[in-house]
Amino acid sequence: MRGTTPILATALLWHLAAGAAQVENVRTWPAPDHTRVVFDLDAPVEYAVFVLKDPERVVIDLRRTRLGTRIGEVRPGPLLRHIRSASRGTGDLRVVLDVKSPVRPRSFLLEPNKQYGHRLVVDLHMKEESAAPRRLERASGASEPRPREVVVAVDPGHGGEDPGAITESGVREKDVVLALSRELKQAVDRHEGLRAVLIRDDDYYVGLRRRMEIARRAHADLFVSVHADAFRESRVHGASVYVISRRGESSEAARWLADQENAADLVGGVSLDDKDEMLATVLLDLSQEAALSASTEAGARVLAQLGGLGKLHKRHVERAGFLVLKSPDIPSMLVEAGFLTNPQDERRLTDRGTRSAIAAAIAAGIADYFEDNPPPGTLLASPRHVISRGDTLSGIAERYRVPLADLRAWNGIRGDFIRVGDTLVIPGG
Repeated sequence: MRGTTPILATALLWHLAAGAAQVENVRTWPAPDHTRVVFDLDAPVEYAVFVLKDPERVVIDLRRTRLGTRIGEVRPGPLLRHIRSASRGTGDLRVVLDVKSPVRPRSFLLEPNKQYGHRLVVDLHMKEESAAPRRLERASGASEPRPREVVVAVDPGHGGEDPGAITESGVREKDVVLALSRELKQAVDRHEGLRAVLIRDDDYYVGLRRRMEIARRAHADLFVSVHADAFRESRVHGASVYVISRRGESSEAARWLADQENAADLVGGVSLDDKDEMLATVLLDLSQEAALSASTEAGARVLAQLGGLGKLHKRHVERAGFLVLKSPDIPSMLVEAGFLTNPQDERRLTDRGTRSAIAAAIAAGIADYFEDNPPPGTLLASPRHVISRGDTLSGIAERYRVPLADLRAWNGIRGDFIRVGDTLVIPGG
């Protein structure tokens, strides 16, 4: 009897291991305000997540699970310091996330899709501070607050574990649109009175509603989502501009693309069927008409500029049900810079020079719109004076009845030197 005990124990352990799940990979995606940790599994698991203090850490217990990989180095980020693990005597696996500051963990399981198998996702969120109210800048020495710049939120689509479209050669949409968005930010910043902010500036996923929240916190006057999508037919090519649809999509391609983009939120692990959805929809419908009108006009200006670079997919602004465009108070558009499923578009979008030209065209369309429709309280809405021969700084101040000190401060002038052809912003406009 004593000799059979080890054999029985071995058989029992083998049975438990055979029925256990296995962690095949661990991936981290650091973002400025959160970090996502993804456990790739070969089967669904039962798990528990809890927080421990002194030091700060998040503990994840996975029932009847074993570690089938070596946990690699943690990508540098603001929250996650280290990941460690240990098997427990019950056949369970404990994973500890050592964090740099207190966090709020959120976890969920994702079923397999075309790119990944079973996944356990743990999001670590830092404590959010309330958004600060918008303040007008006060230039040094000025008695009047200086008008602000027009803010353009540039949103690179996809990111992190959501790569978007992938070509046969391995080009990923998330990489192309991030590169294009960075160039678009530089192009927008070159226009006087405009300033761009990136919704994401690295390879991580941001939920669709979260993208709108980030734009609102930045007090954006325009939201531009940048994509380079795919279609089931490789002959489909060219740039397109979309705004939100209130009565359904305006074409079959628009309908198909909208379904793909909205589904990406499920890939990222954000549930779209929350309890406040109906109320949110009603509120959006009540306030979106004005934003839709502005979105359509701005989109038309951008499309006109893109048309100067080559053939467009559609010659008019399309409408589709993209969730990311549903911000009720910010005019929003989605720019399809081209289709990665088309060989010519793929070459254009992966060529840095062509990509820069696309970014410059989008920025020119945005600047063109805001020159004619400047938001109140912005530099573009302020009166401006083009200096001509014979003008003096004191004479201009007297003409517009503004303090000379304000005129200097608003325009960053220290002395009295001005140059013919330069443009001055007039205070108090």
